[in-house]
Amino acid sequence: MKLSSKLLFFITGSKLAIVILFILLLPSLVKQIALEYTNYTLKEQKKKVLDIVQKNGLHYYLEKDSAYGSYTMLKEEYISLAPAAPGLKIDTIKNSRRIVEKDTLNYRILSYTFKNSSRNYLLEIGKTTASINQYDQPLQRFALYVLMVLVLLTILIDLTFTRVLIRPLTKIISTRLVNRKFPFKEQGIKIKTSTTDFKYLDESLSLLTSQINDAFTKEKEFTANASHELMTPISILQHKMENLLADQQVSESVSLRIIEMMKSLDRLKKISSSLLLISRIENEQFVKRDQVRPLELFREIKEEIGHRLEAQNISLVLELSSALKLKNVNQDLLFQLFYNITNNAIKFNKTEGKILVSDAFLKHGEYQIRISDTGIGIEPGQLPFIFDRFRKSNLSEKTGYGLGLAIVKSIALYHNIKVEVQSVPNEGTTFFVSFPADQLD
Repeated sequence: MKLSSKLLFFITGSKLAIVILFILLLPSLVKQIALEYTNYTLKEQKKKVLDIVQKNGLHYYLEKDSAYGSYTMLKEEYISLAPAAPGLKIDTIKNSRRIVEKDTLNYRILSYTFKNSSRNYLLEIGKTTASINQYDQPLQRFALYVLMVLVLLTILIDLTFTRVLIRPLTKIISTRLVNRKFPFKEQGIKIKTSTTDFKYLDESLSLLTSQINDAFTKEKEFTANASHELMTPISILQHKMENLLADQQVSESVSLRIIEMMKSLDRLKKISSSLLLISRIENEQFVKRDQVRPLELFREIKEEIGHRLEAQNISLVLELSSALKLKNVNQDLLFQLFYNITNNAIKFNKTEGKILVSDAFLKHGEYQIRISDTGIGIEPGQLPFIFDRFRKSNLSEKTGYGLGLAIVKSIALYHNIKVEVQSVPNEGTTFFVSFPADQLD
């Protein structure tokens, strides 16, 4: 999963957790807010009453009566003022029941005692709990709507900031890692970012690819130089051995030993030639300007390898489009690629077996050639390594030098060709060689 997706899930999940927690706490929060607001209004009303008493005297409320009482039409609020016992001190706000005109109602009551003209009075200001709670549901809905808007707004802000924050990382991945082909020819420009970690990552990847390129270049140079330098002494040794064989004084046993030595030299020469060919391909010393018809190419391969087909009584069937042509390729290298694959199909085939070469068009306009045989197949554990140099199978009598498919891999990479293999032991192997649409004529 991408980092941006993980951050998106984390941001959304955290906001959702906050919303759920808020919804659970919302009723008690709204009730507490309403309660605190009621307490505040009761205190403000008490303050007003005491201010009026101080300015106008207690008779403003009592007139000629000993006590005062008043309530609203719906009995939602009331106020009372009456004499209290001497020395009584009360300053509370609590819920209590009161009987108003034979109706028992629950009130939130502020009780407060004060002295006036040396007498003690009790002031009560009440508000019904029903009137206090009547706004709970609307307040809860309003608070929930506000919360949802704020959550959505913060999510949008977080997503925007996250995208801006990880944009340099996305560029690093796309330019340094995605669709990069080895060897890395272009190092690319440095990614502009103010994040130190991204700068360090970008510089480290650039340094790593540069080191890999240097190591690969040195390996290619060594392989090319070593293969080239070996050819001269090998040719000299072969020439001297041929002269020894021509000498009539050499005994038969010595001649046999010389022949065995010449076979070993011939194997060494083929290995050196193969390594030199791989090095030249990797150094791009071949021109890709040819136009090739796959059917004609396989006919040439069939003609050259015909004696081996006859020796093992193997049939090679070509089912290729006659009109199709490949462009911007090197004919000799393509010949070598398909020759090596076909040669393996013969080498690991069964007597009186079959090789089928067919083609097909894939999605996105790709063209694919399939080489299938009825041979002994490849073990699943060996499939990932068959294109490695000097990698041999457990079929020791037919292994060769382990460079045929390595050459196939080098030619495929040079032509931007994709080579895949499917194999079932004791049933056969199929090579899939896919050409991009821009190489079709």
